[in-house]
Amino acid sequence: MQCARFSAGECHSCEWLSLAYPEQIKKKQHSLLALLPEDYAFDKLAPVESQQAQFRNKAKMVVSGSVERPVLGLKTKDGVAVDLCECPLYPVSFASVFPVLKTFIAKAGLVPYDIERRRGELKFILLTESRSNRTMMLRFVLRSEKKLEQLRKALPWLQAQLPQLAVISVNIQPVHMAILEGEQEIILTEKTFLDESFNKIPLHIRPRGFFQTNPEVASSLYATAGRWVRELNITHLWDMFCGSGGFGLHCADKSTQLIGIEISPEAIECARLSAQELGLEHVEFQALDSTGYALAKESVPELVLVNPPRRGIGEALCGYLNKMKPRFILYSSCNAQTMAKDIQQLSHYQIDRVQLFDMFPHTSHYEVLTLLVLQDN
Repeated sequence: MQCARFSAGECHSCEWLSLAYPEQIKKKQHSLLALLPEDYAFDKLAPVESQQAQFRNKAKMVVSGSVERPVLGLKTKDGVAVDLCECPLYPVSFASVFPVLKTFIAKAGLVPYDIERRRGELKFILLTESRSNRTMMLRFVLRSEKKLEQLRKALPWLQAQLPQLAVISVNIQPVHMAILEGEQEIILTEKTFLDESFNKIPLHIRPRGFFQTNPEVASSLYATAGRWVRELNITHLWDMFCGSGGFGLHCADKSTQLIGIEISPEAIECARLSAQELGLEHVEFQALDSTGYALAKESVPELVLVNPPRRGIGEALCGYLNKMKPRFILYSSCNAQTMAKDIQQLSHYQIDRVQLFDMFPHTSHYEVLTLLVLQDN
């Protein structure tokens, strides 16, 4: 993949872009296997590769420059504004949207925020596309509600220019730091979430909800988890740190008893809607802390699926699972180092199989799916 900004030294987000893609995959697989135990055999499945360009469904753009000539992209450590509207990671459909957004910023008088001077209002623009129906969600991250009414008044023009914008919202982030978003979200459209679909499983994206940024690889990841679970003939499972339910919904069928736990009420709302659309009667999603939920239970299902944040599942949950001994643990991780640390603590389990999913091409990051099986005593 060629990138003018990388070649000019203006953007270093794709840290491995100078490496040939096969070499990237080789390095990632070596990194993963080096973290895992060598004292017993397990299936080391071939990595799932990604498209090398146009694979992202989301753009996170720092807004800088002036209100008349805004720059969407990033700011270097030296404070130089770099326009990333032509970033080759974004789908072709984004190219026609960014110029309209720049015009809208001027029409609505949304002065870009200057973090050094602590002036201005517009901090970020976040754009997400559904690959299933090509509708989009647009979020404006503002310092305050000061320009909210101006934005509302100019909104009909934007919607006329970009009818694919199904969801538009404003996030209020008042902190004087480079933090992406705040707690307050103001929805400006009748529709409050973006509809998506992976492997014919309906999924939904709320403005502040987490969702994978590489749809094709994420679809493969969820489908693989579903296939592995069905091979085990599981009838009862937990989906911990479930997000909007992608893993659990791929693993469940009409007779499966599924309990999904996630701290975010917005994500749980989306997961419940998906389960309802699929007609799953034995599925329950609850907005709770995953570790707290588990530790309060005196029994476990046959399989516990965990998809934690980068910090891993932690000592308390590892200790609980070691004590309660579900037959299987399916561990999905975006940080193989913390996953490996957790697996060391899960001393009653052995790895049955592991597979790498290249969710983040041109970087050192990747996703990994690991099936752990309870050892015979």
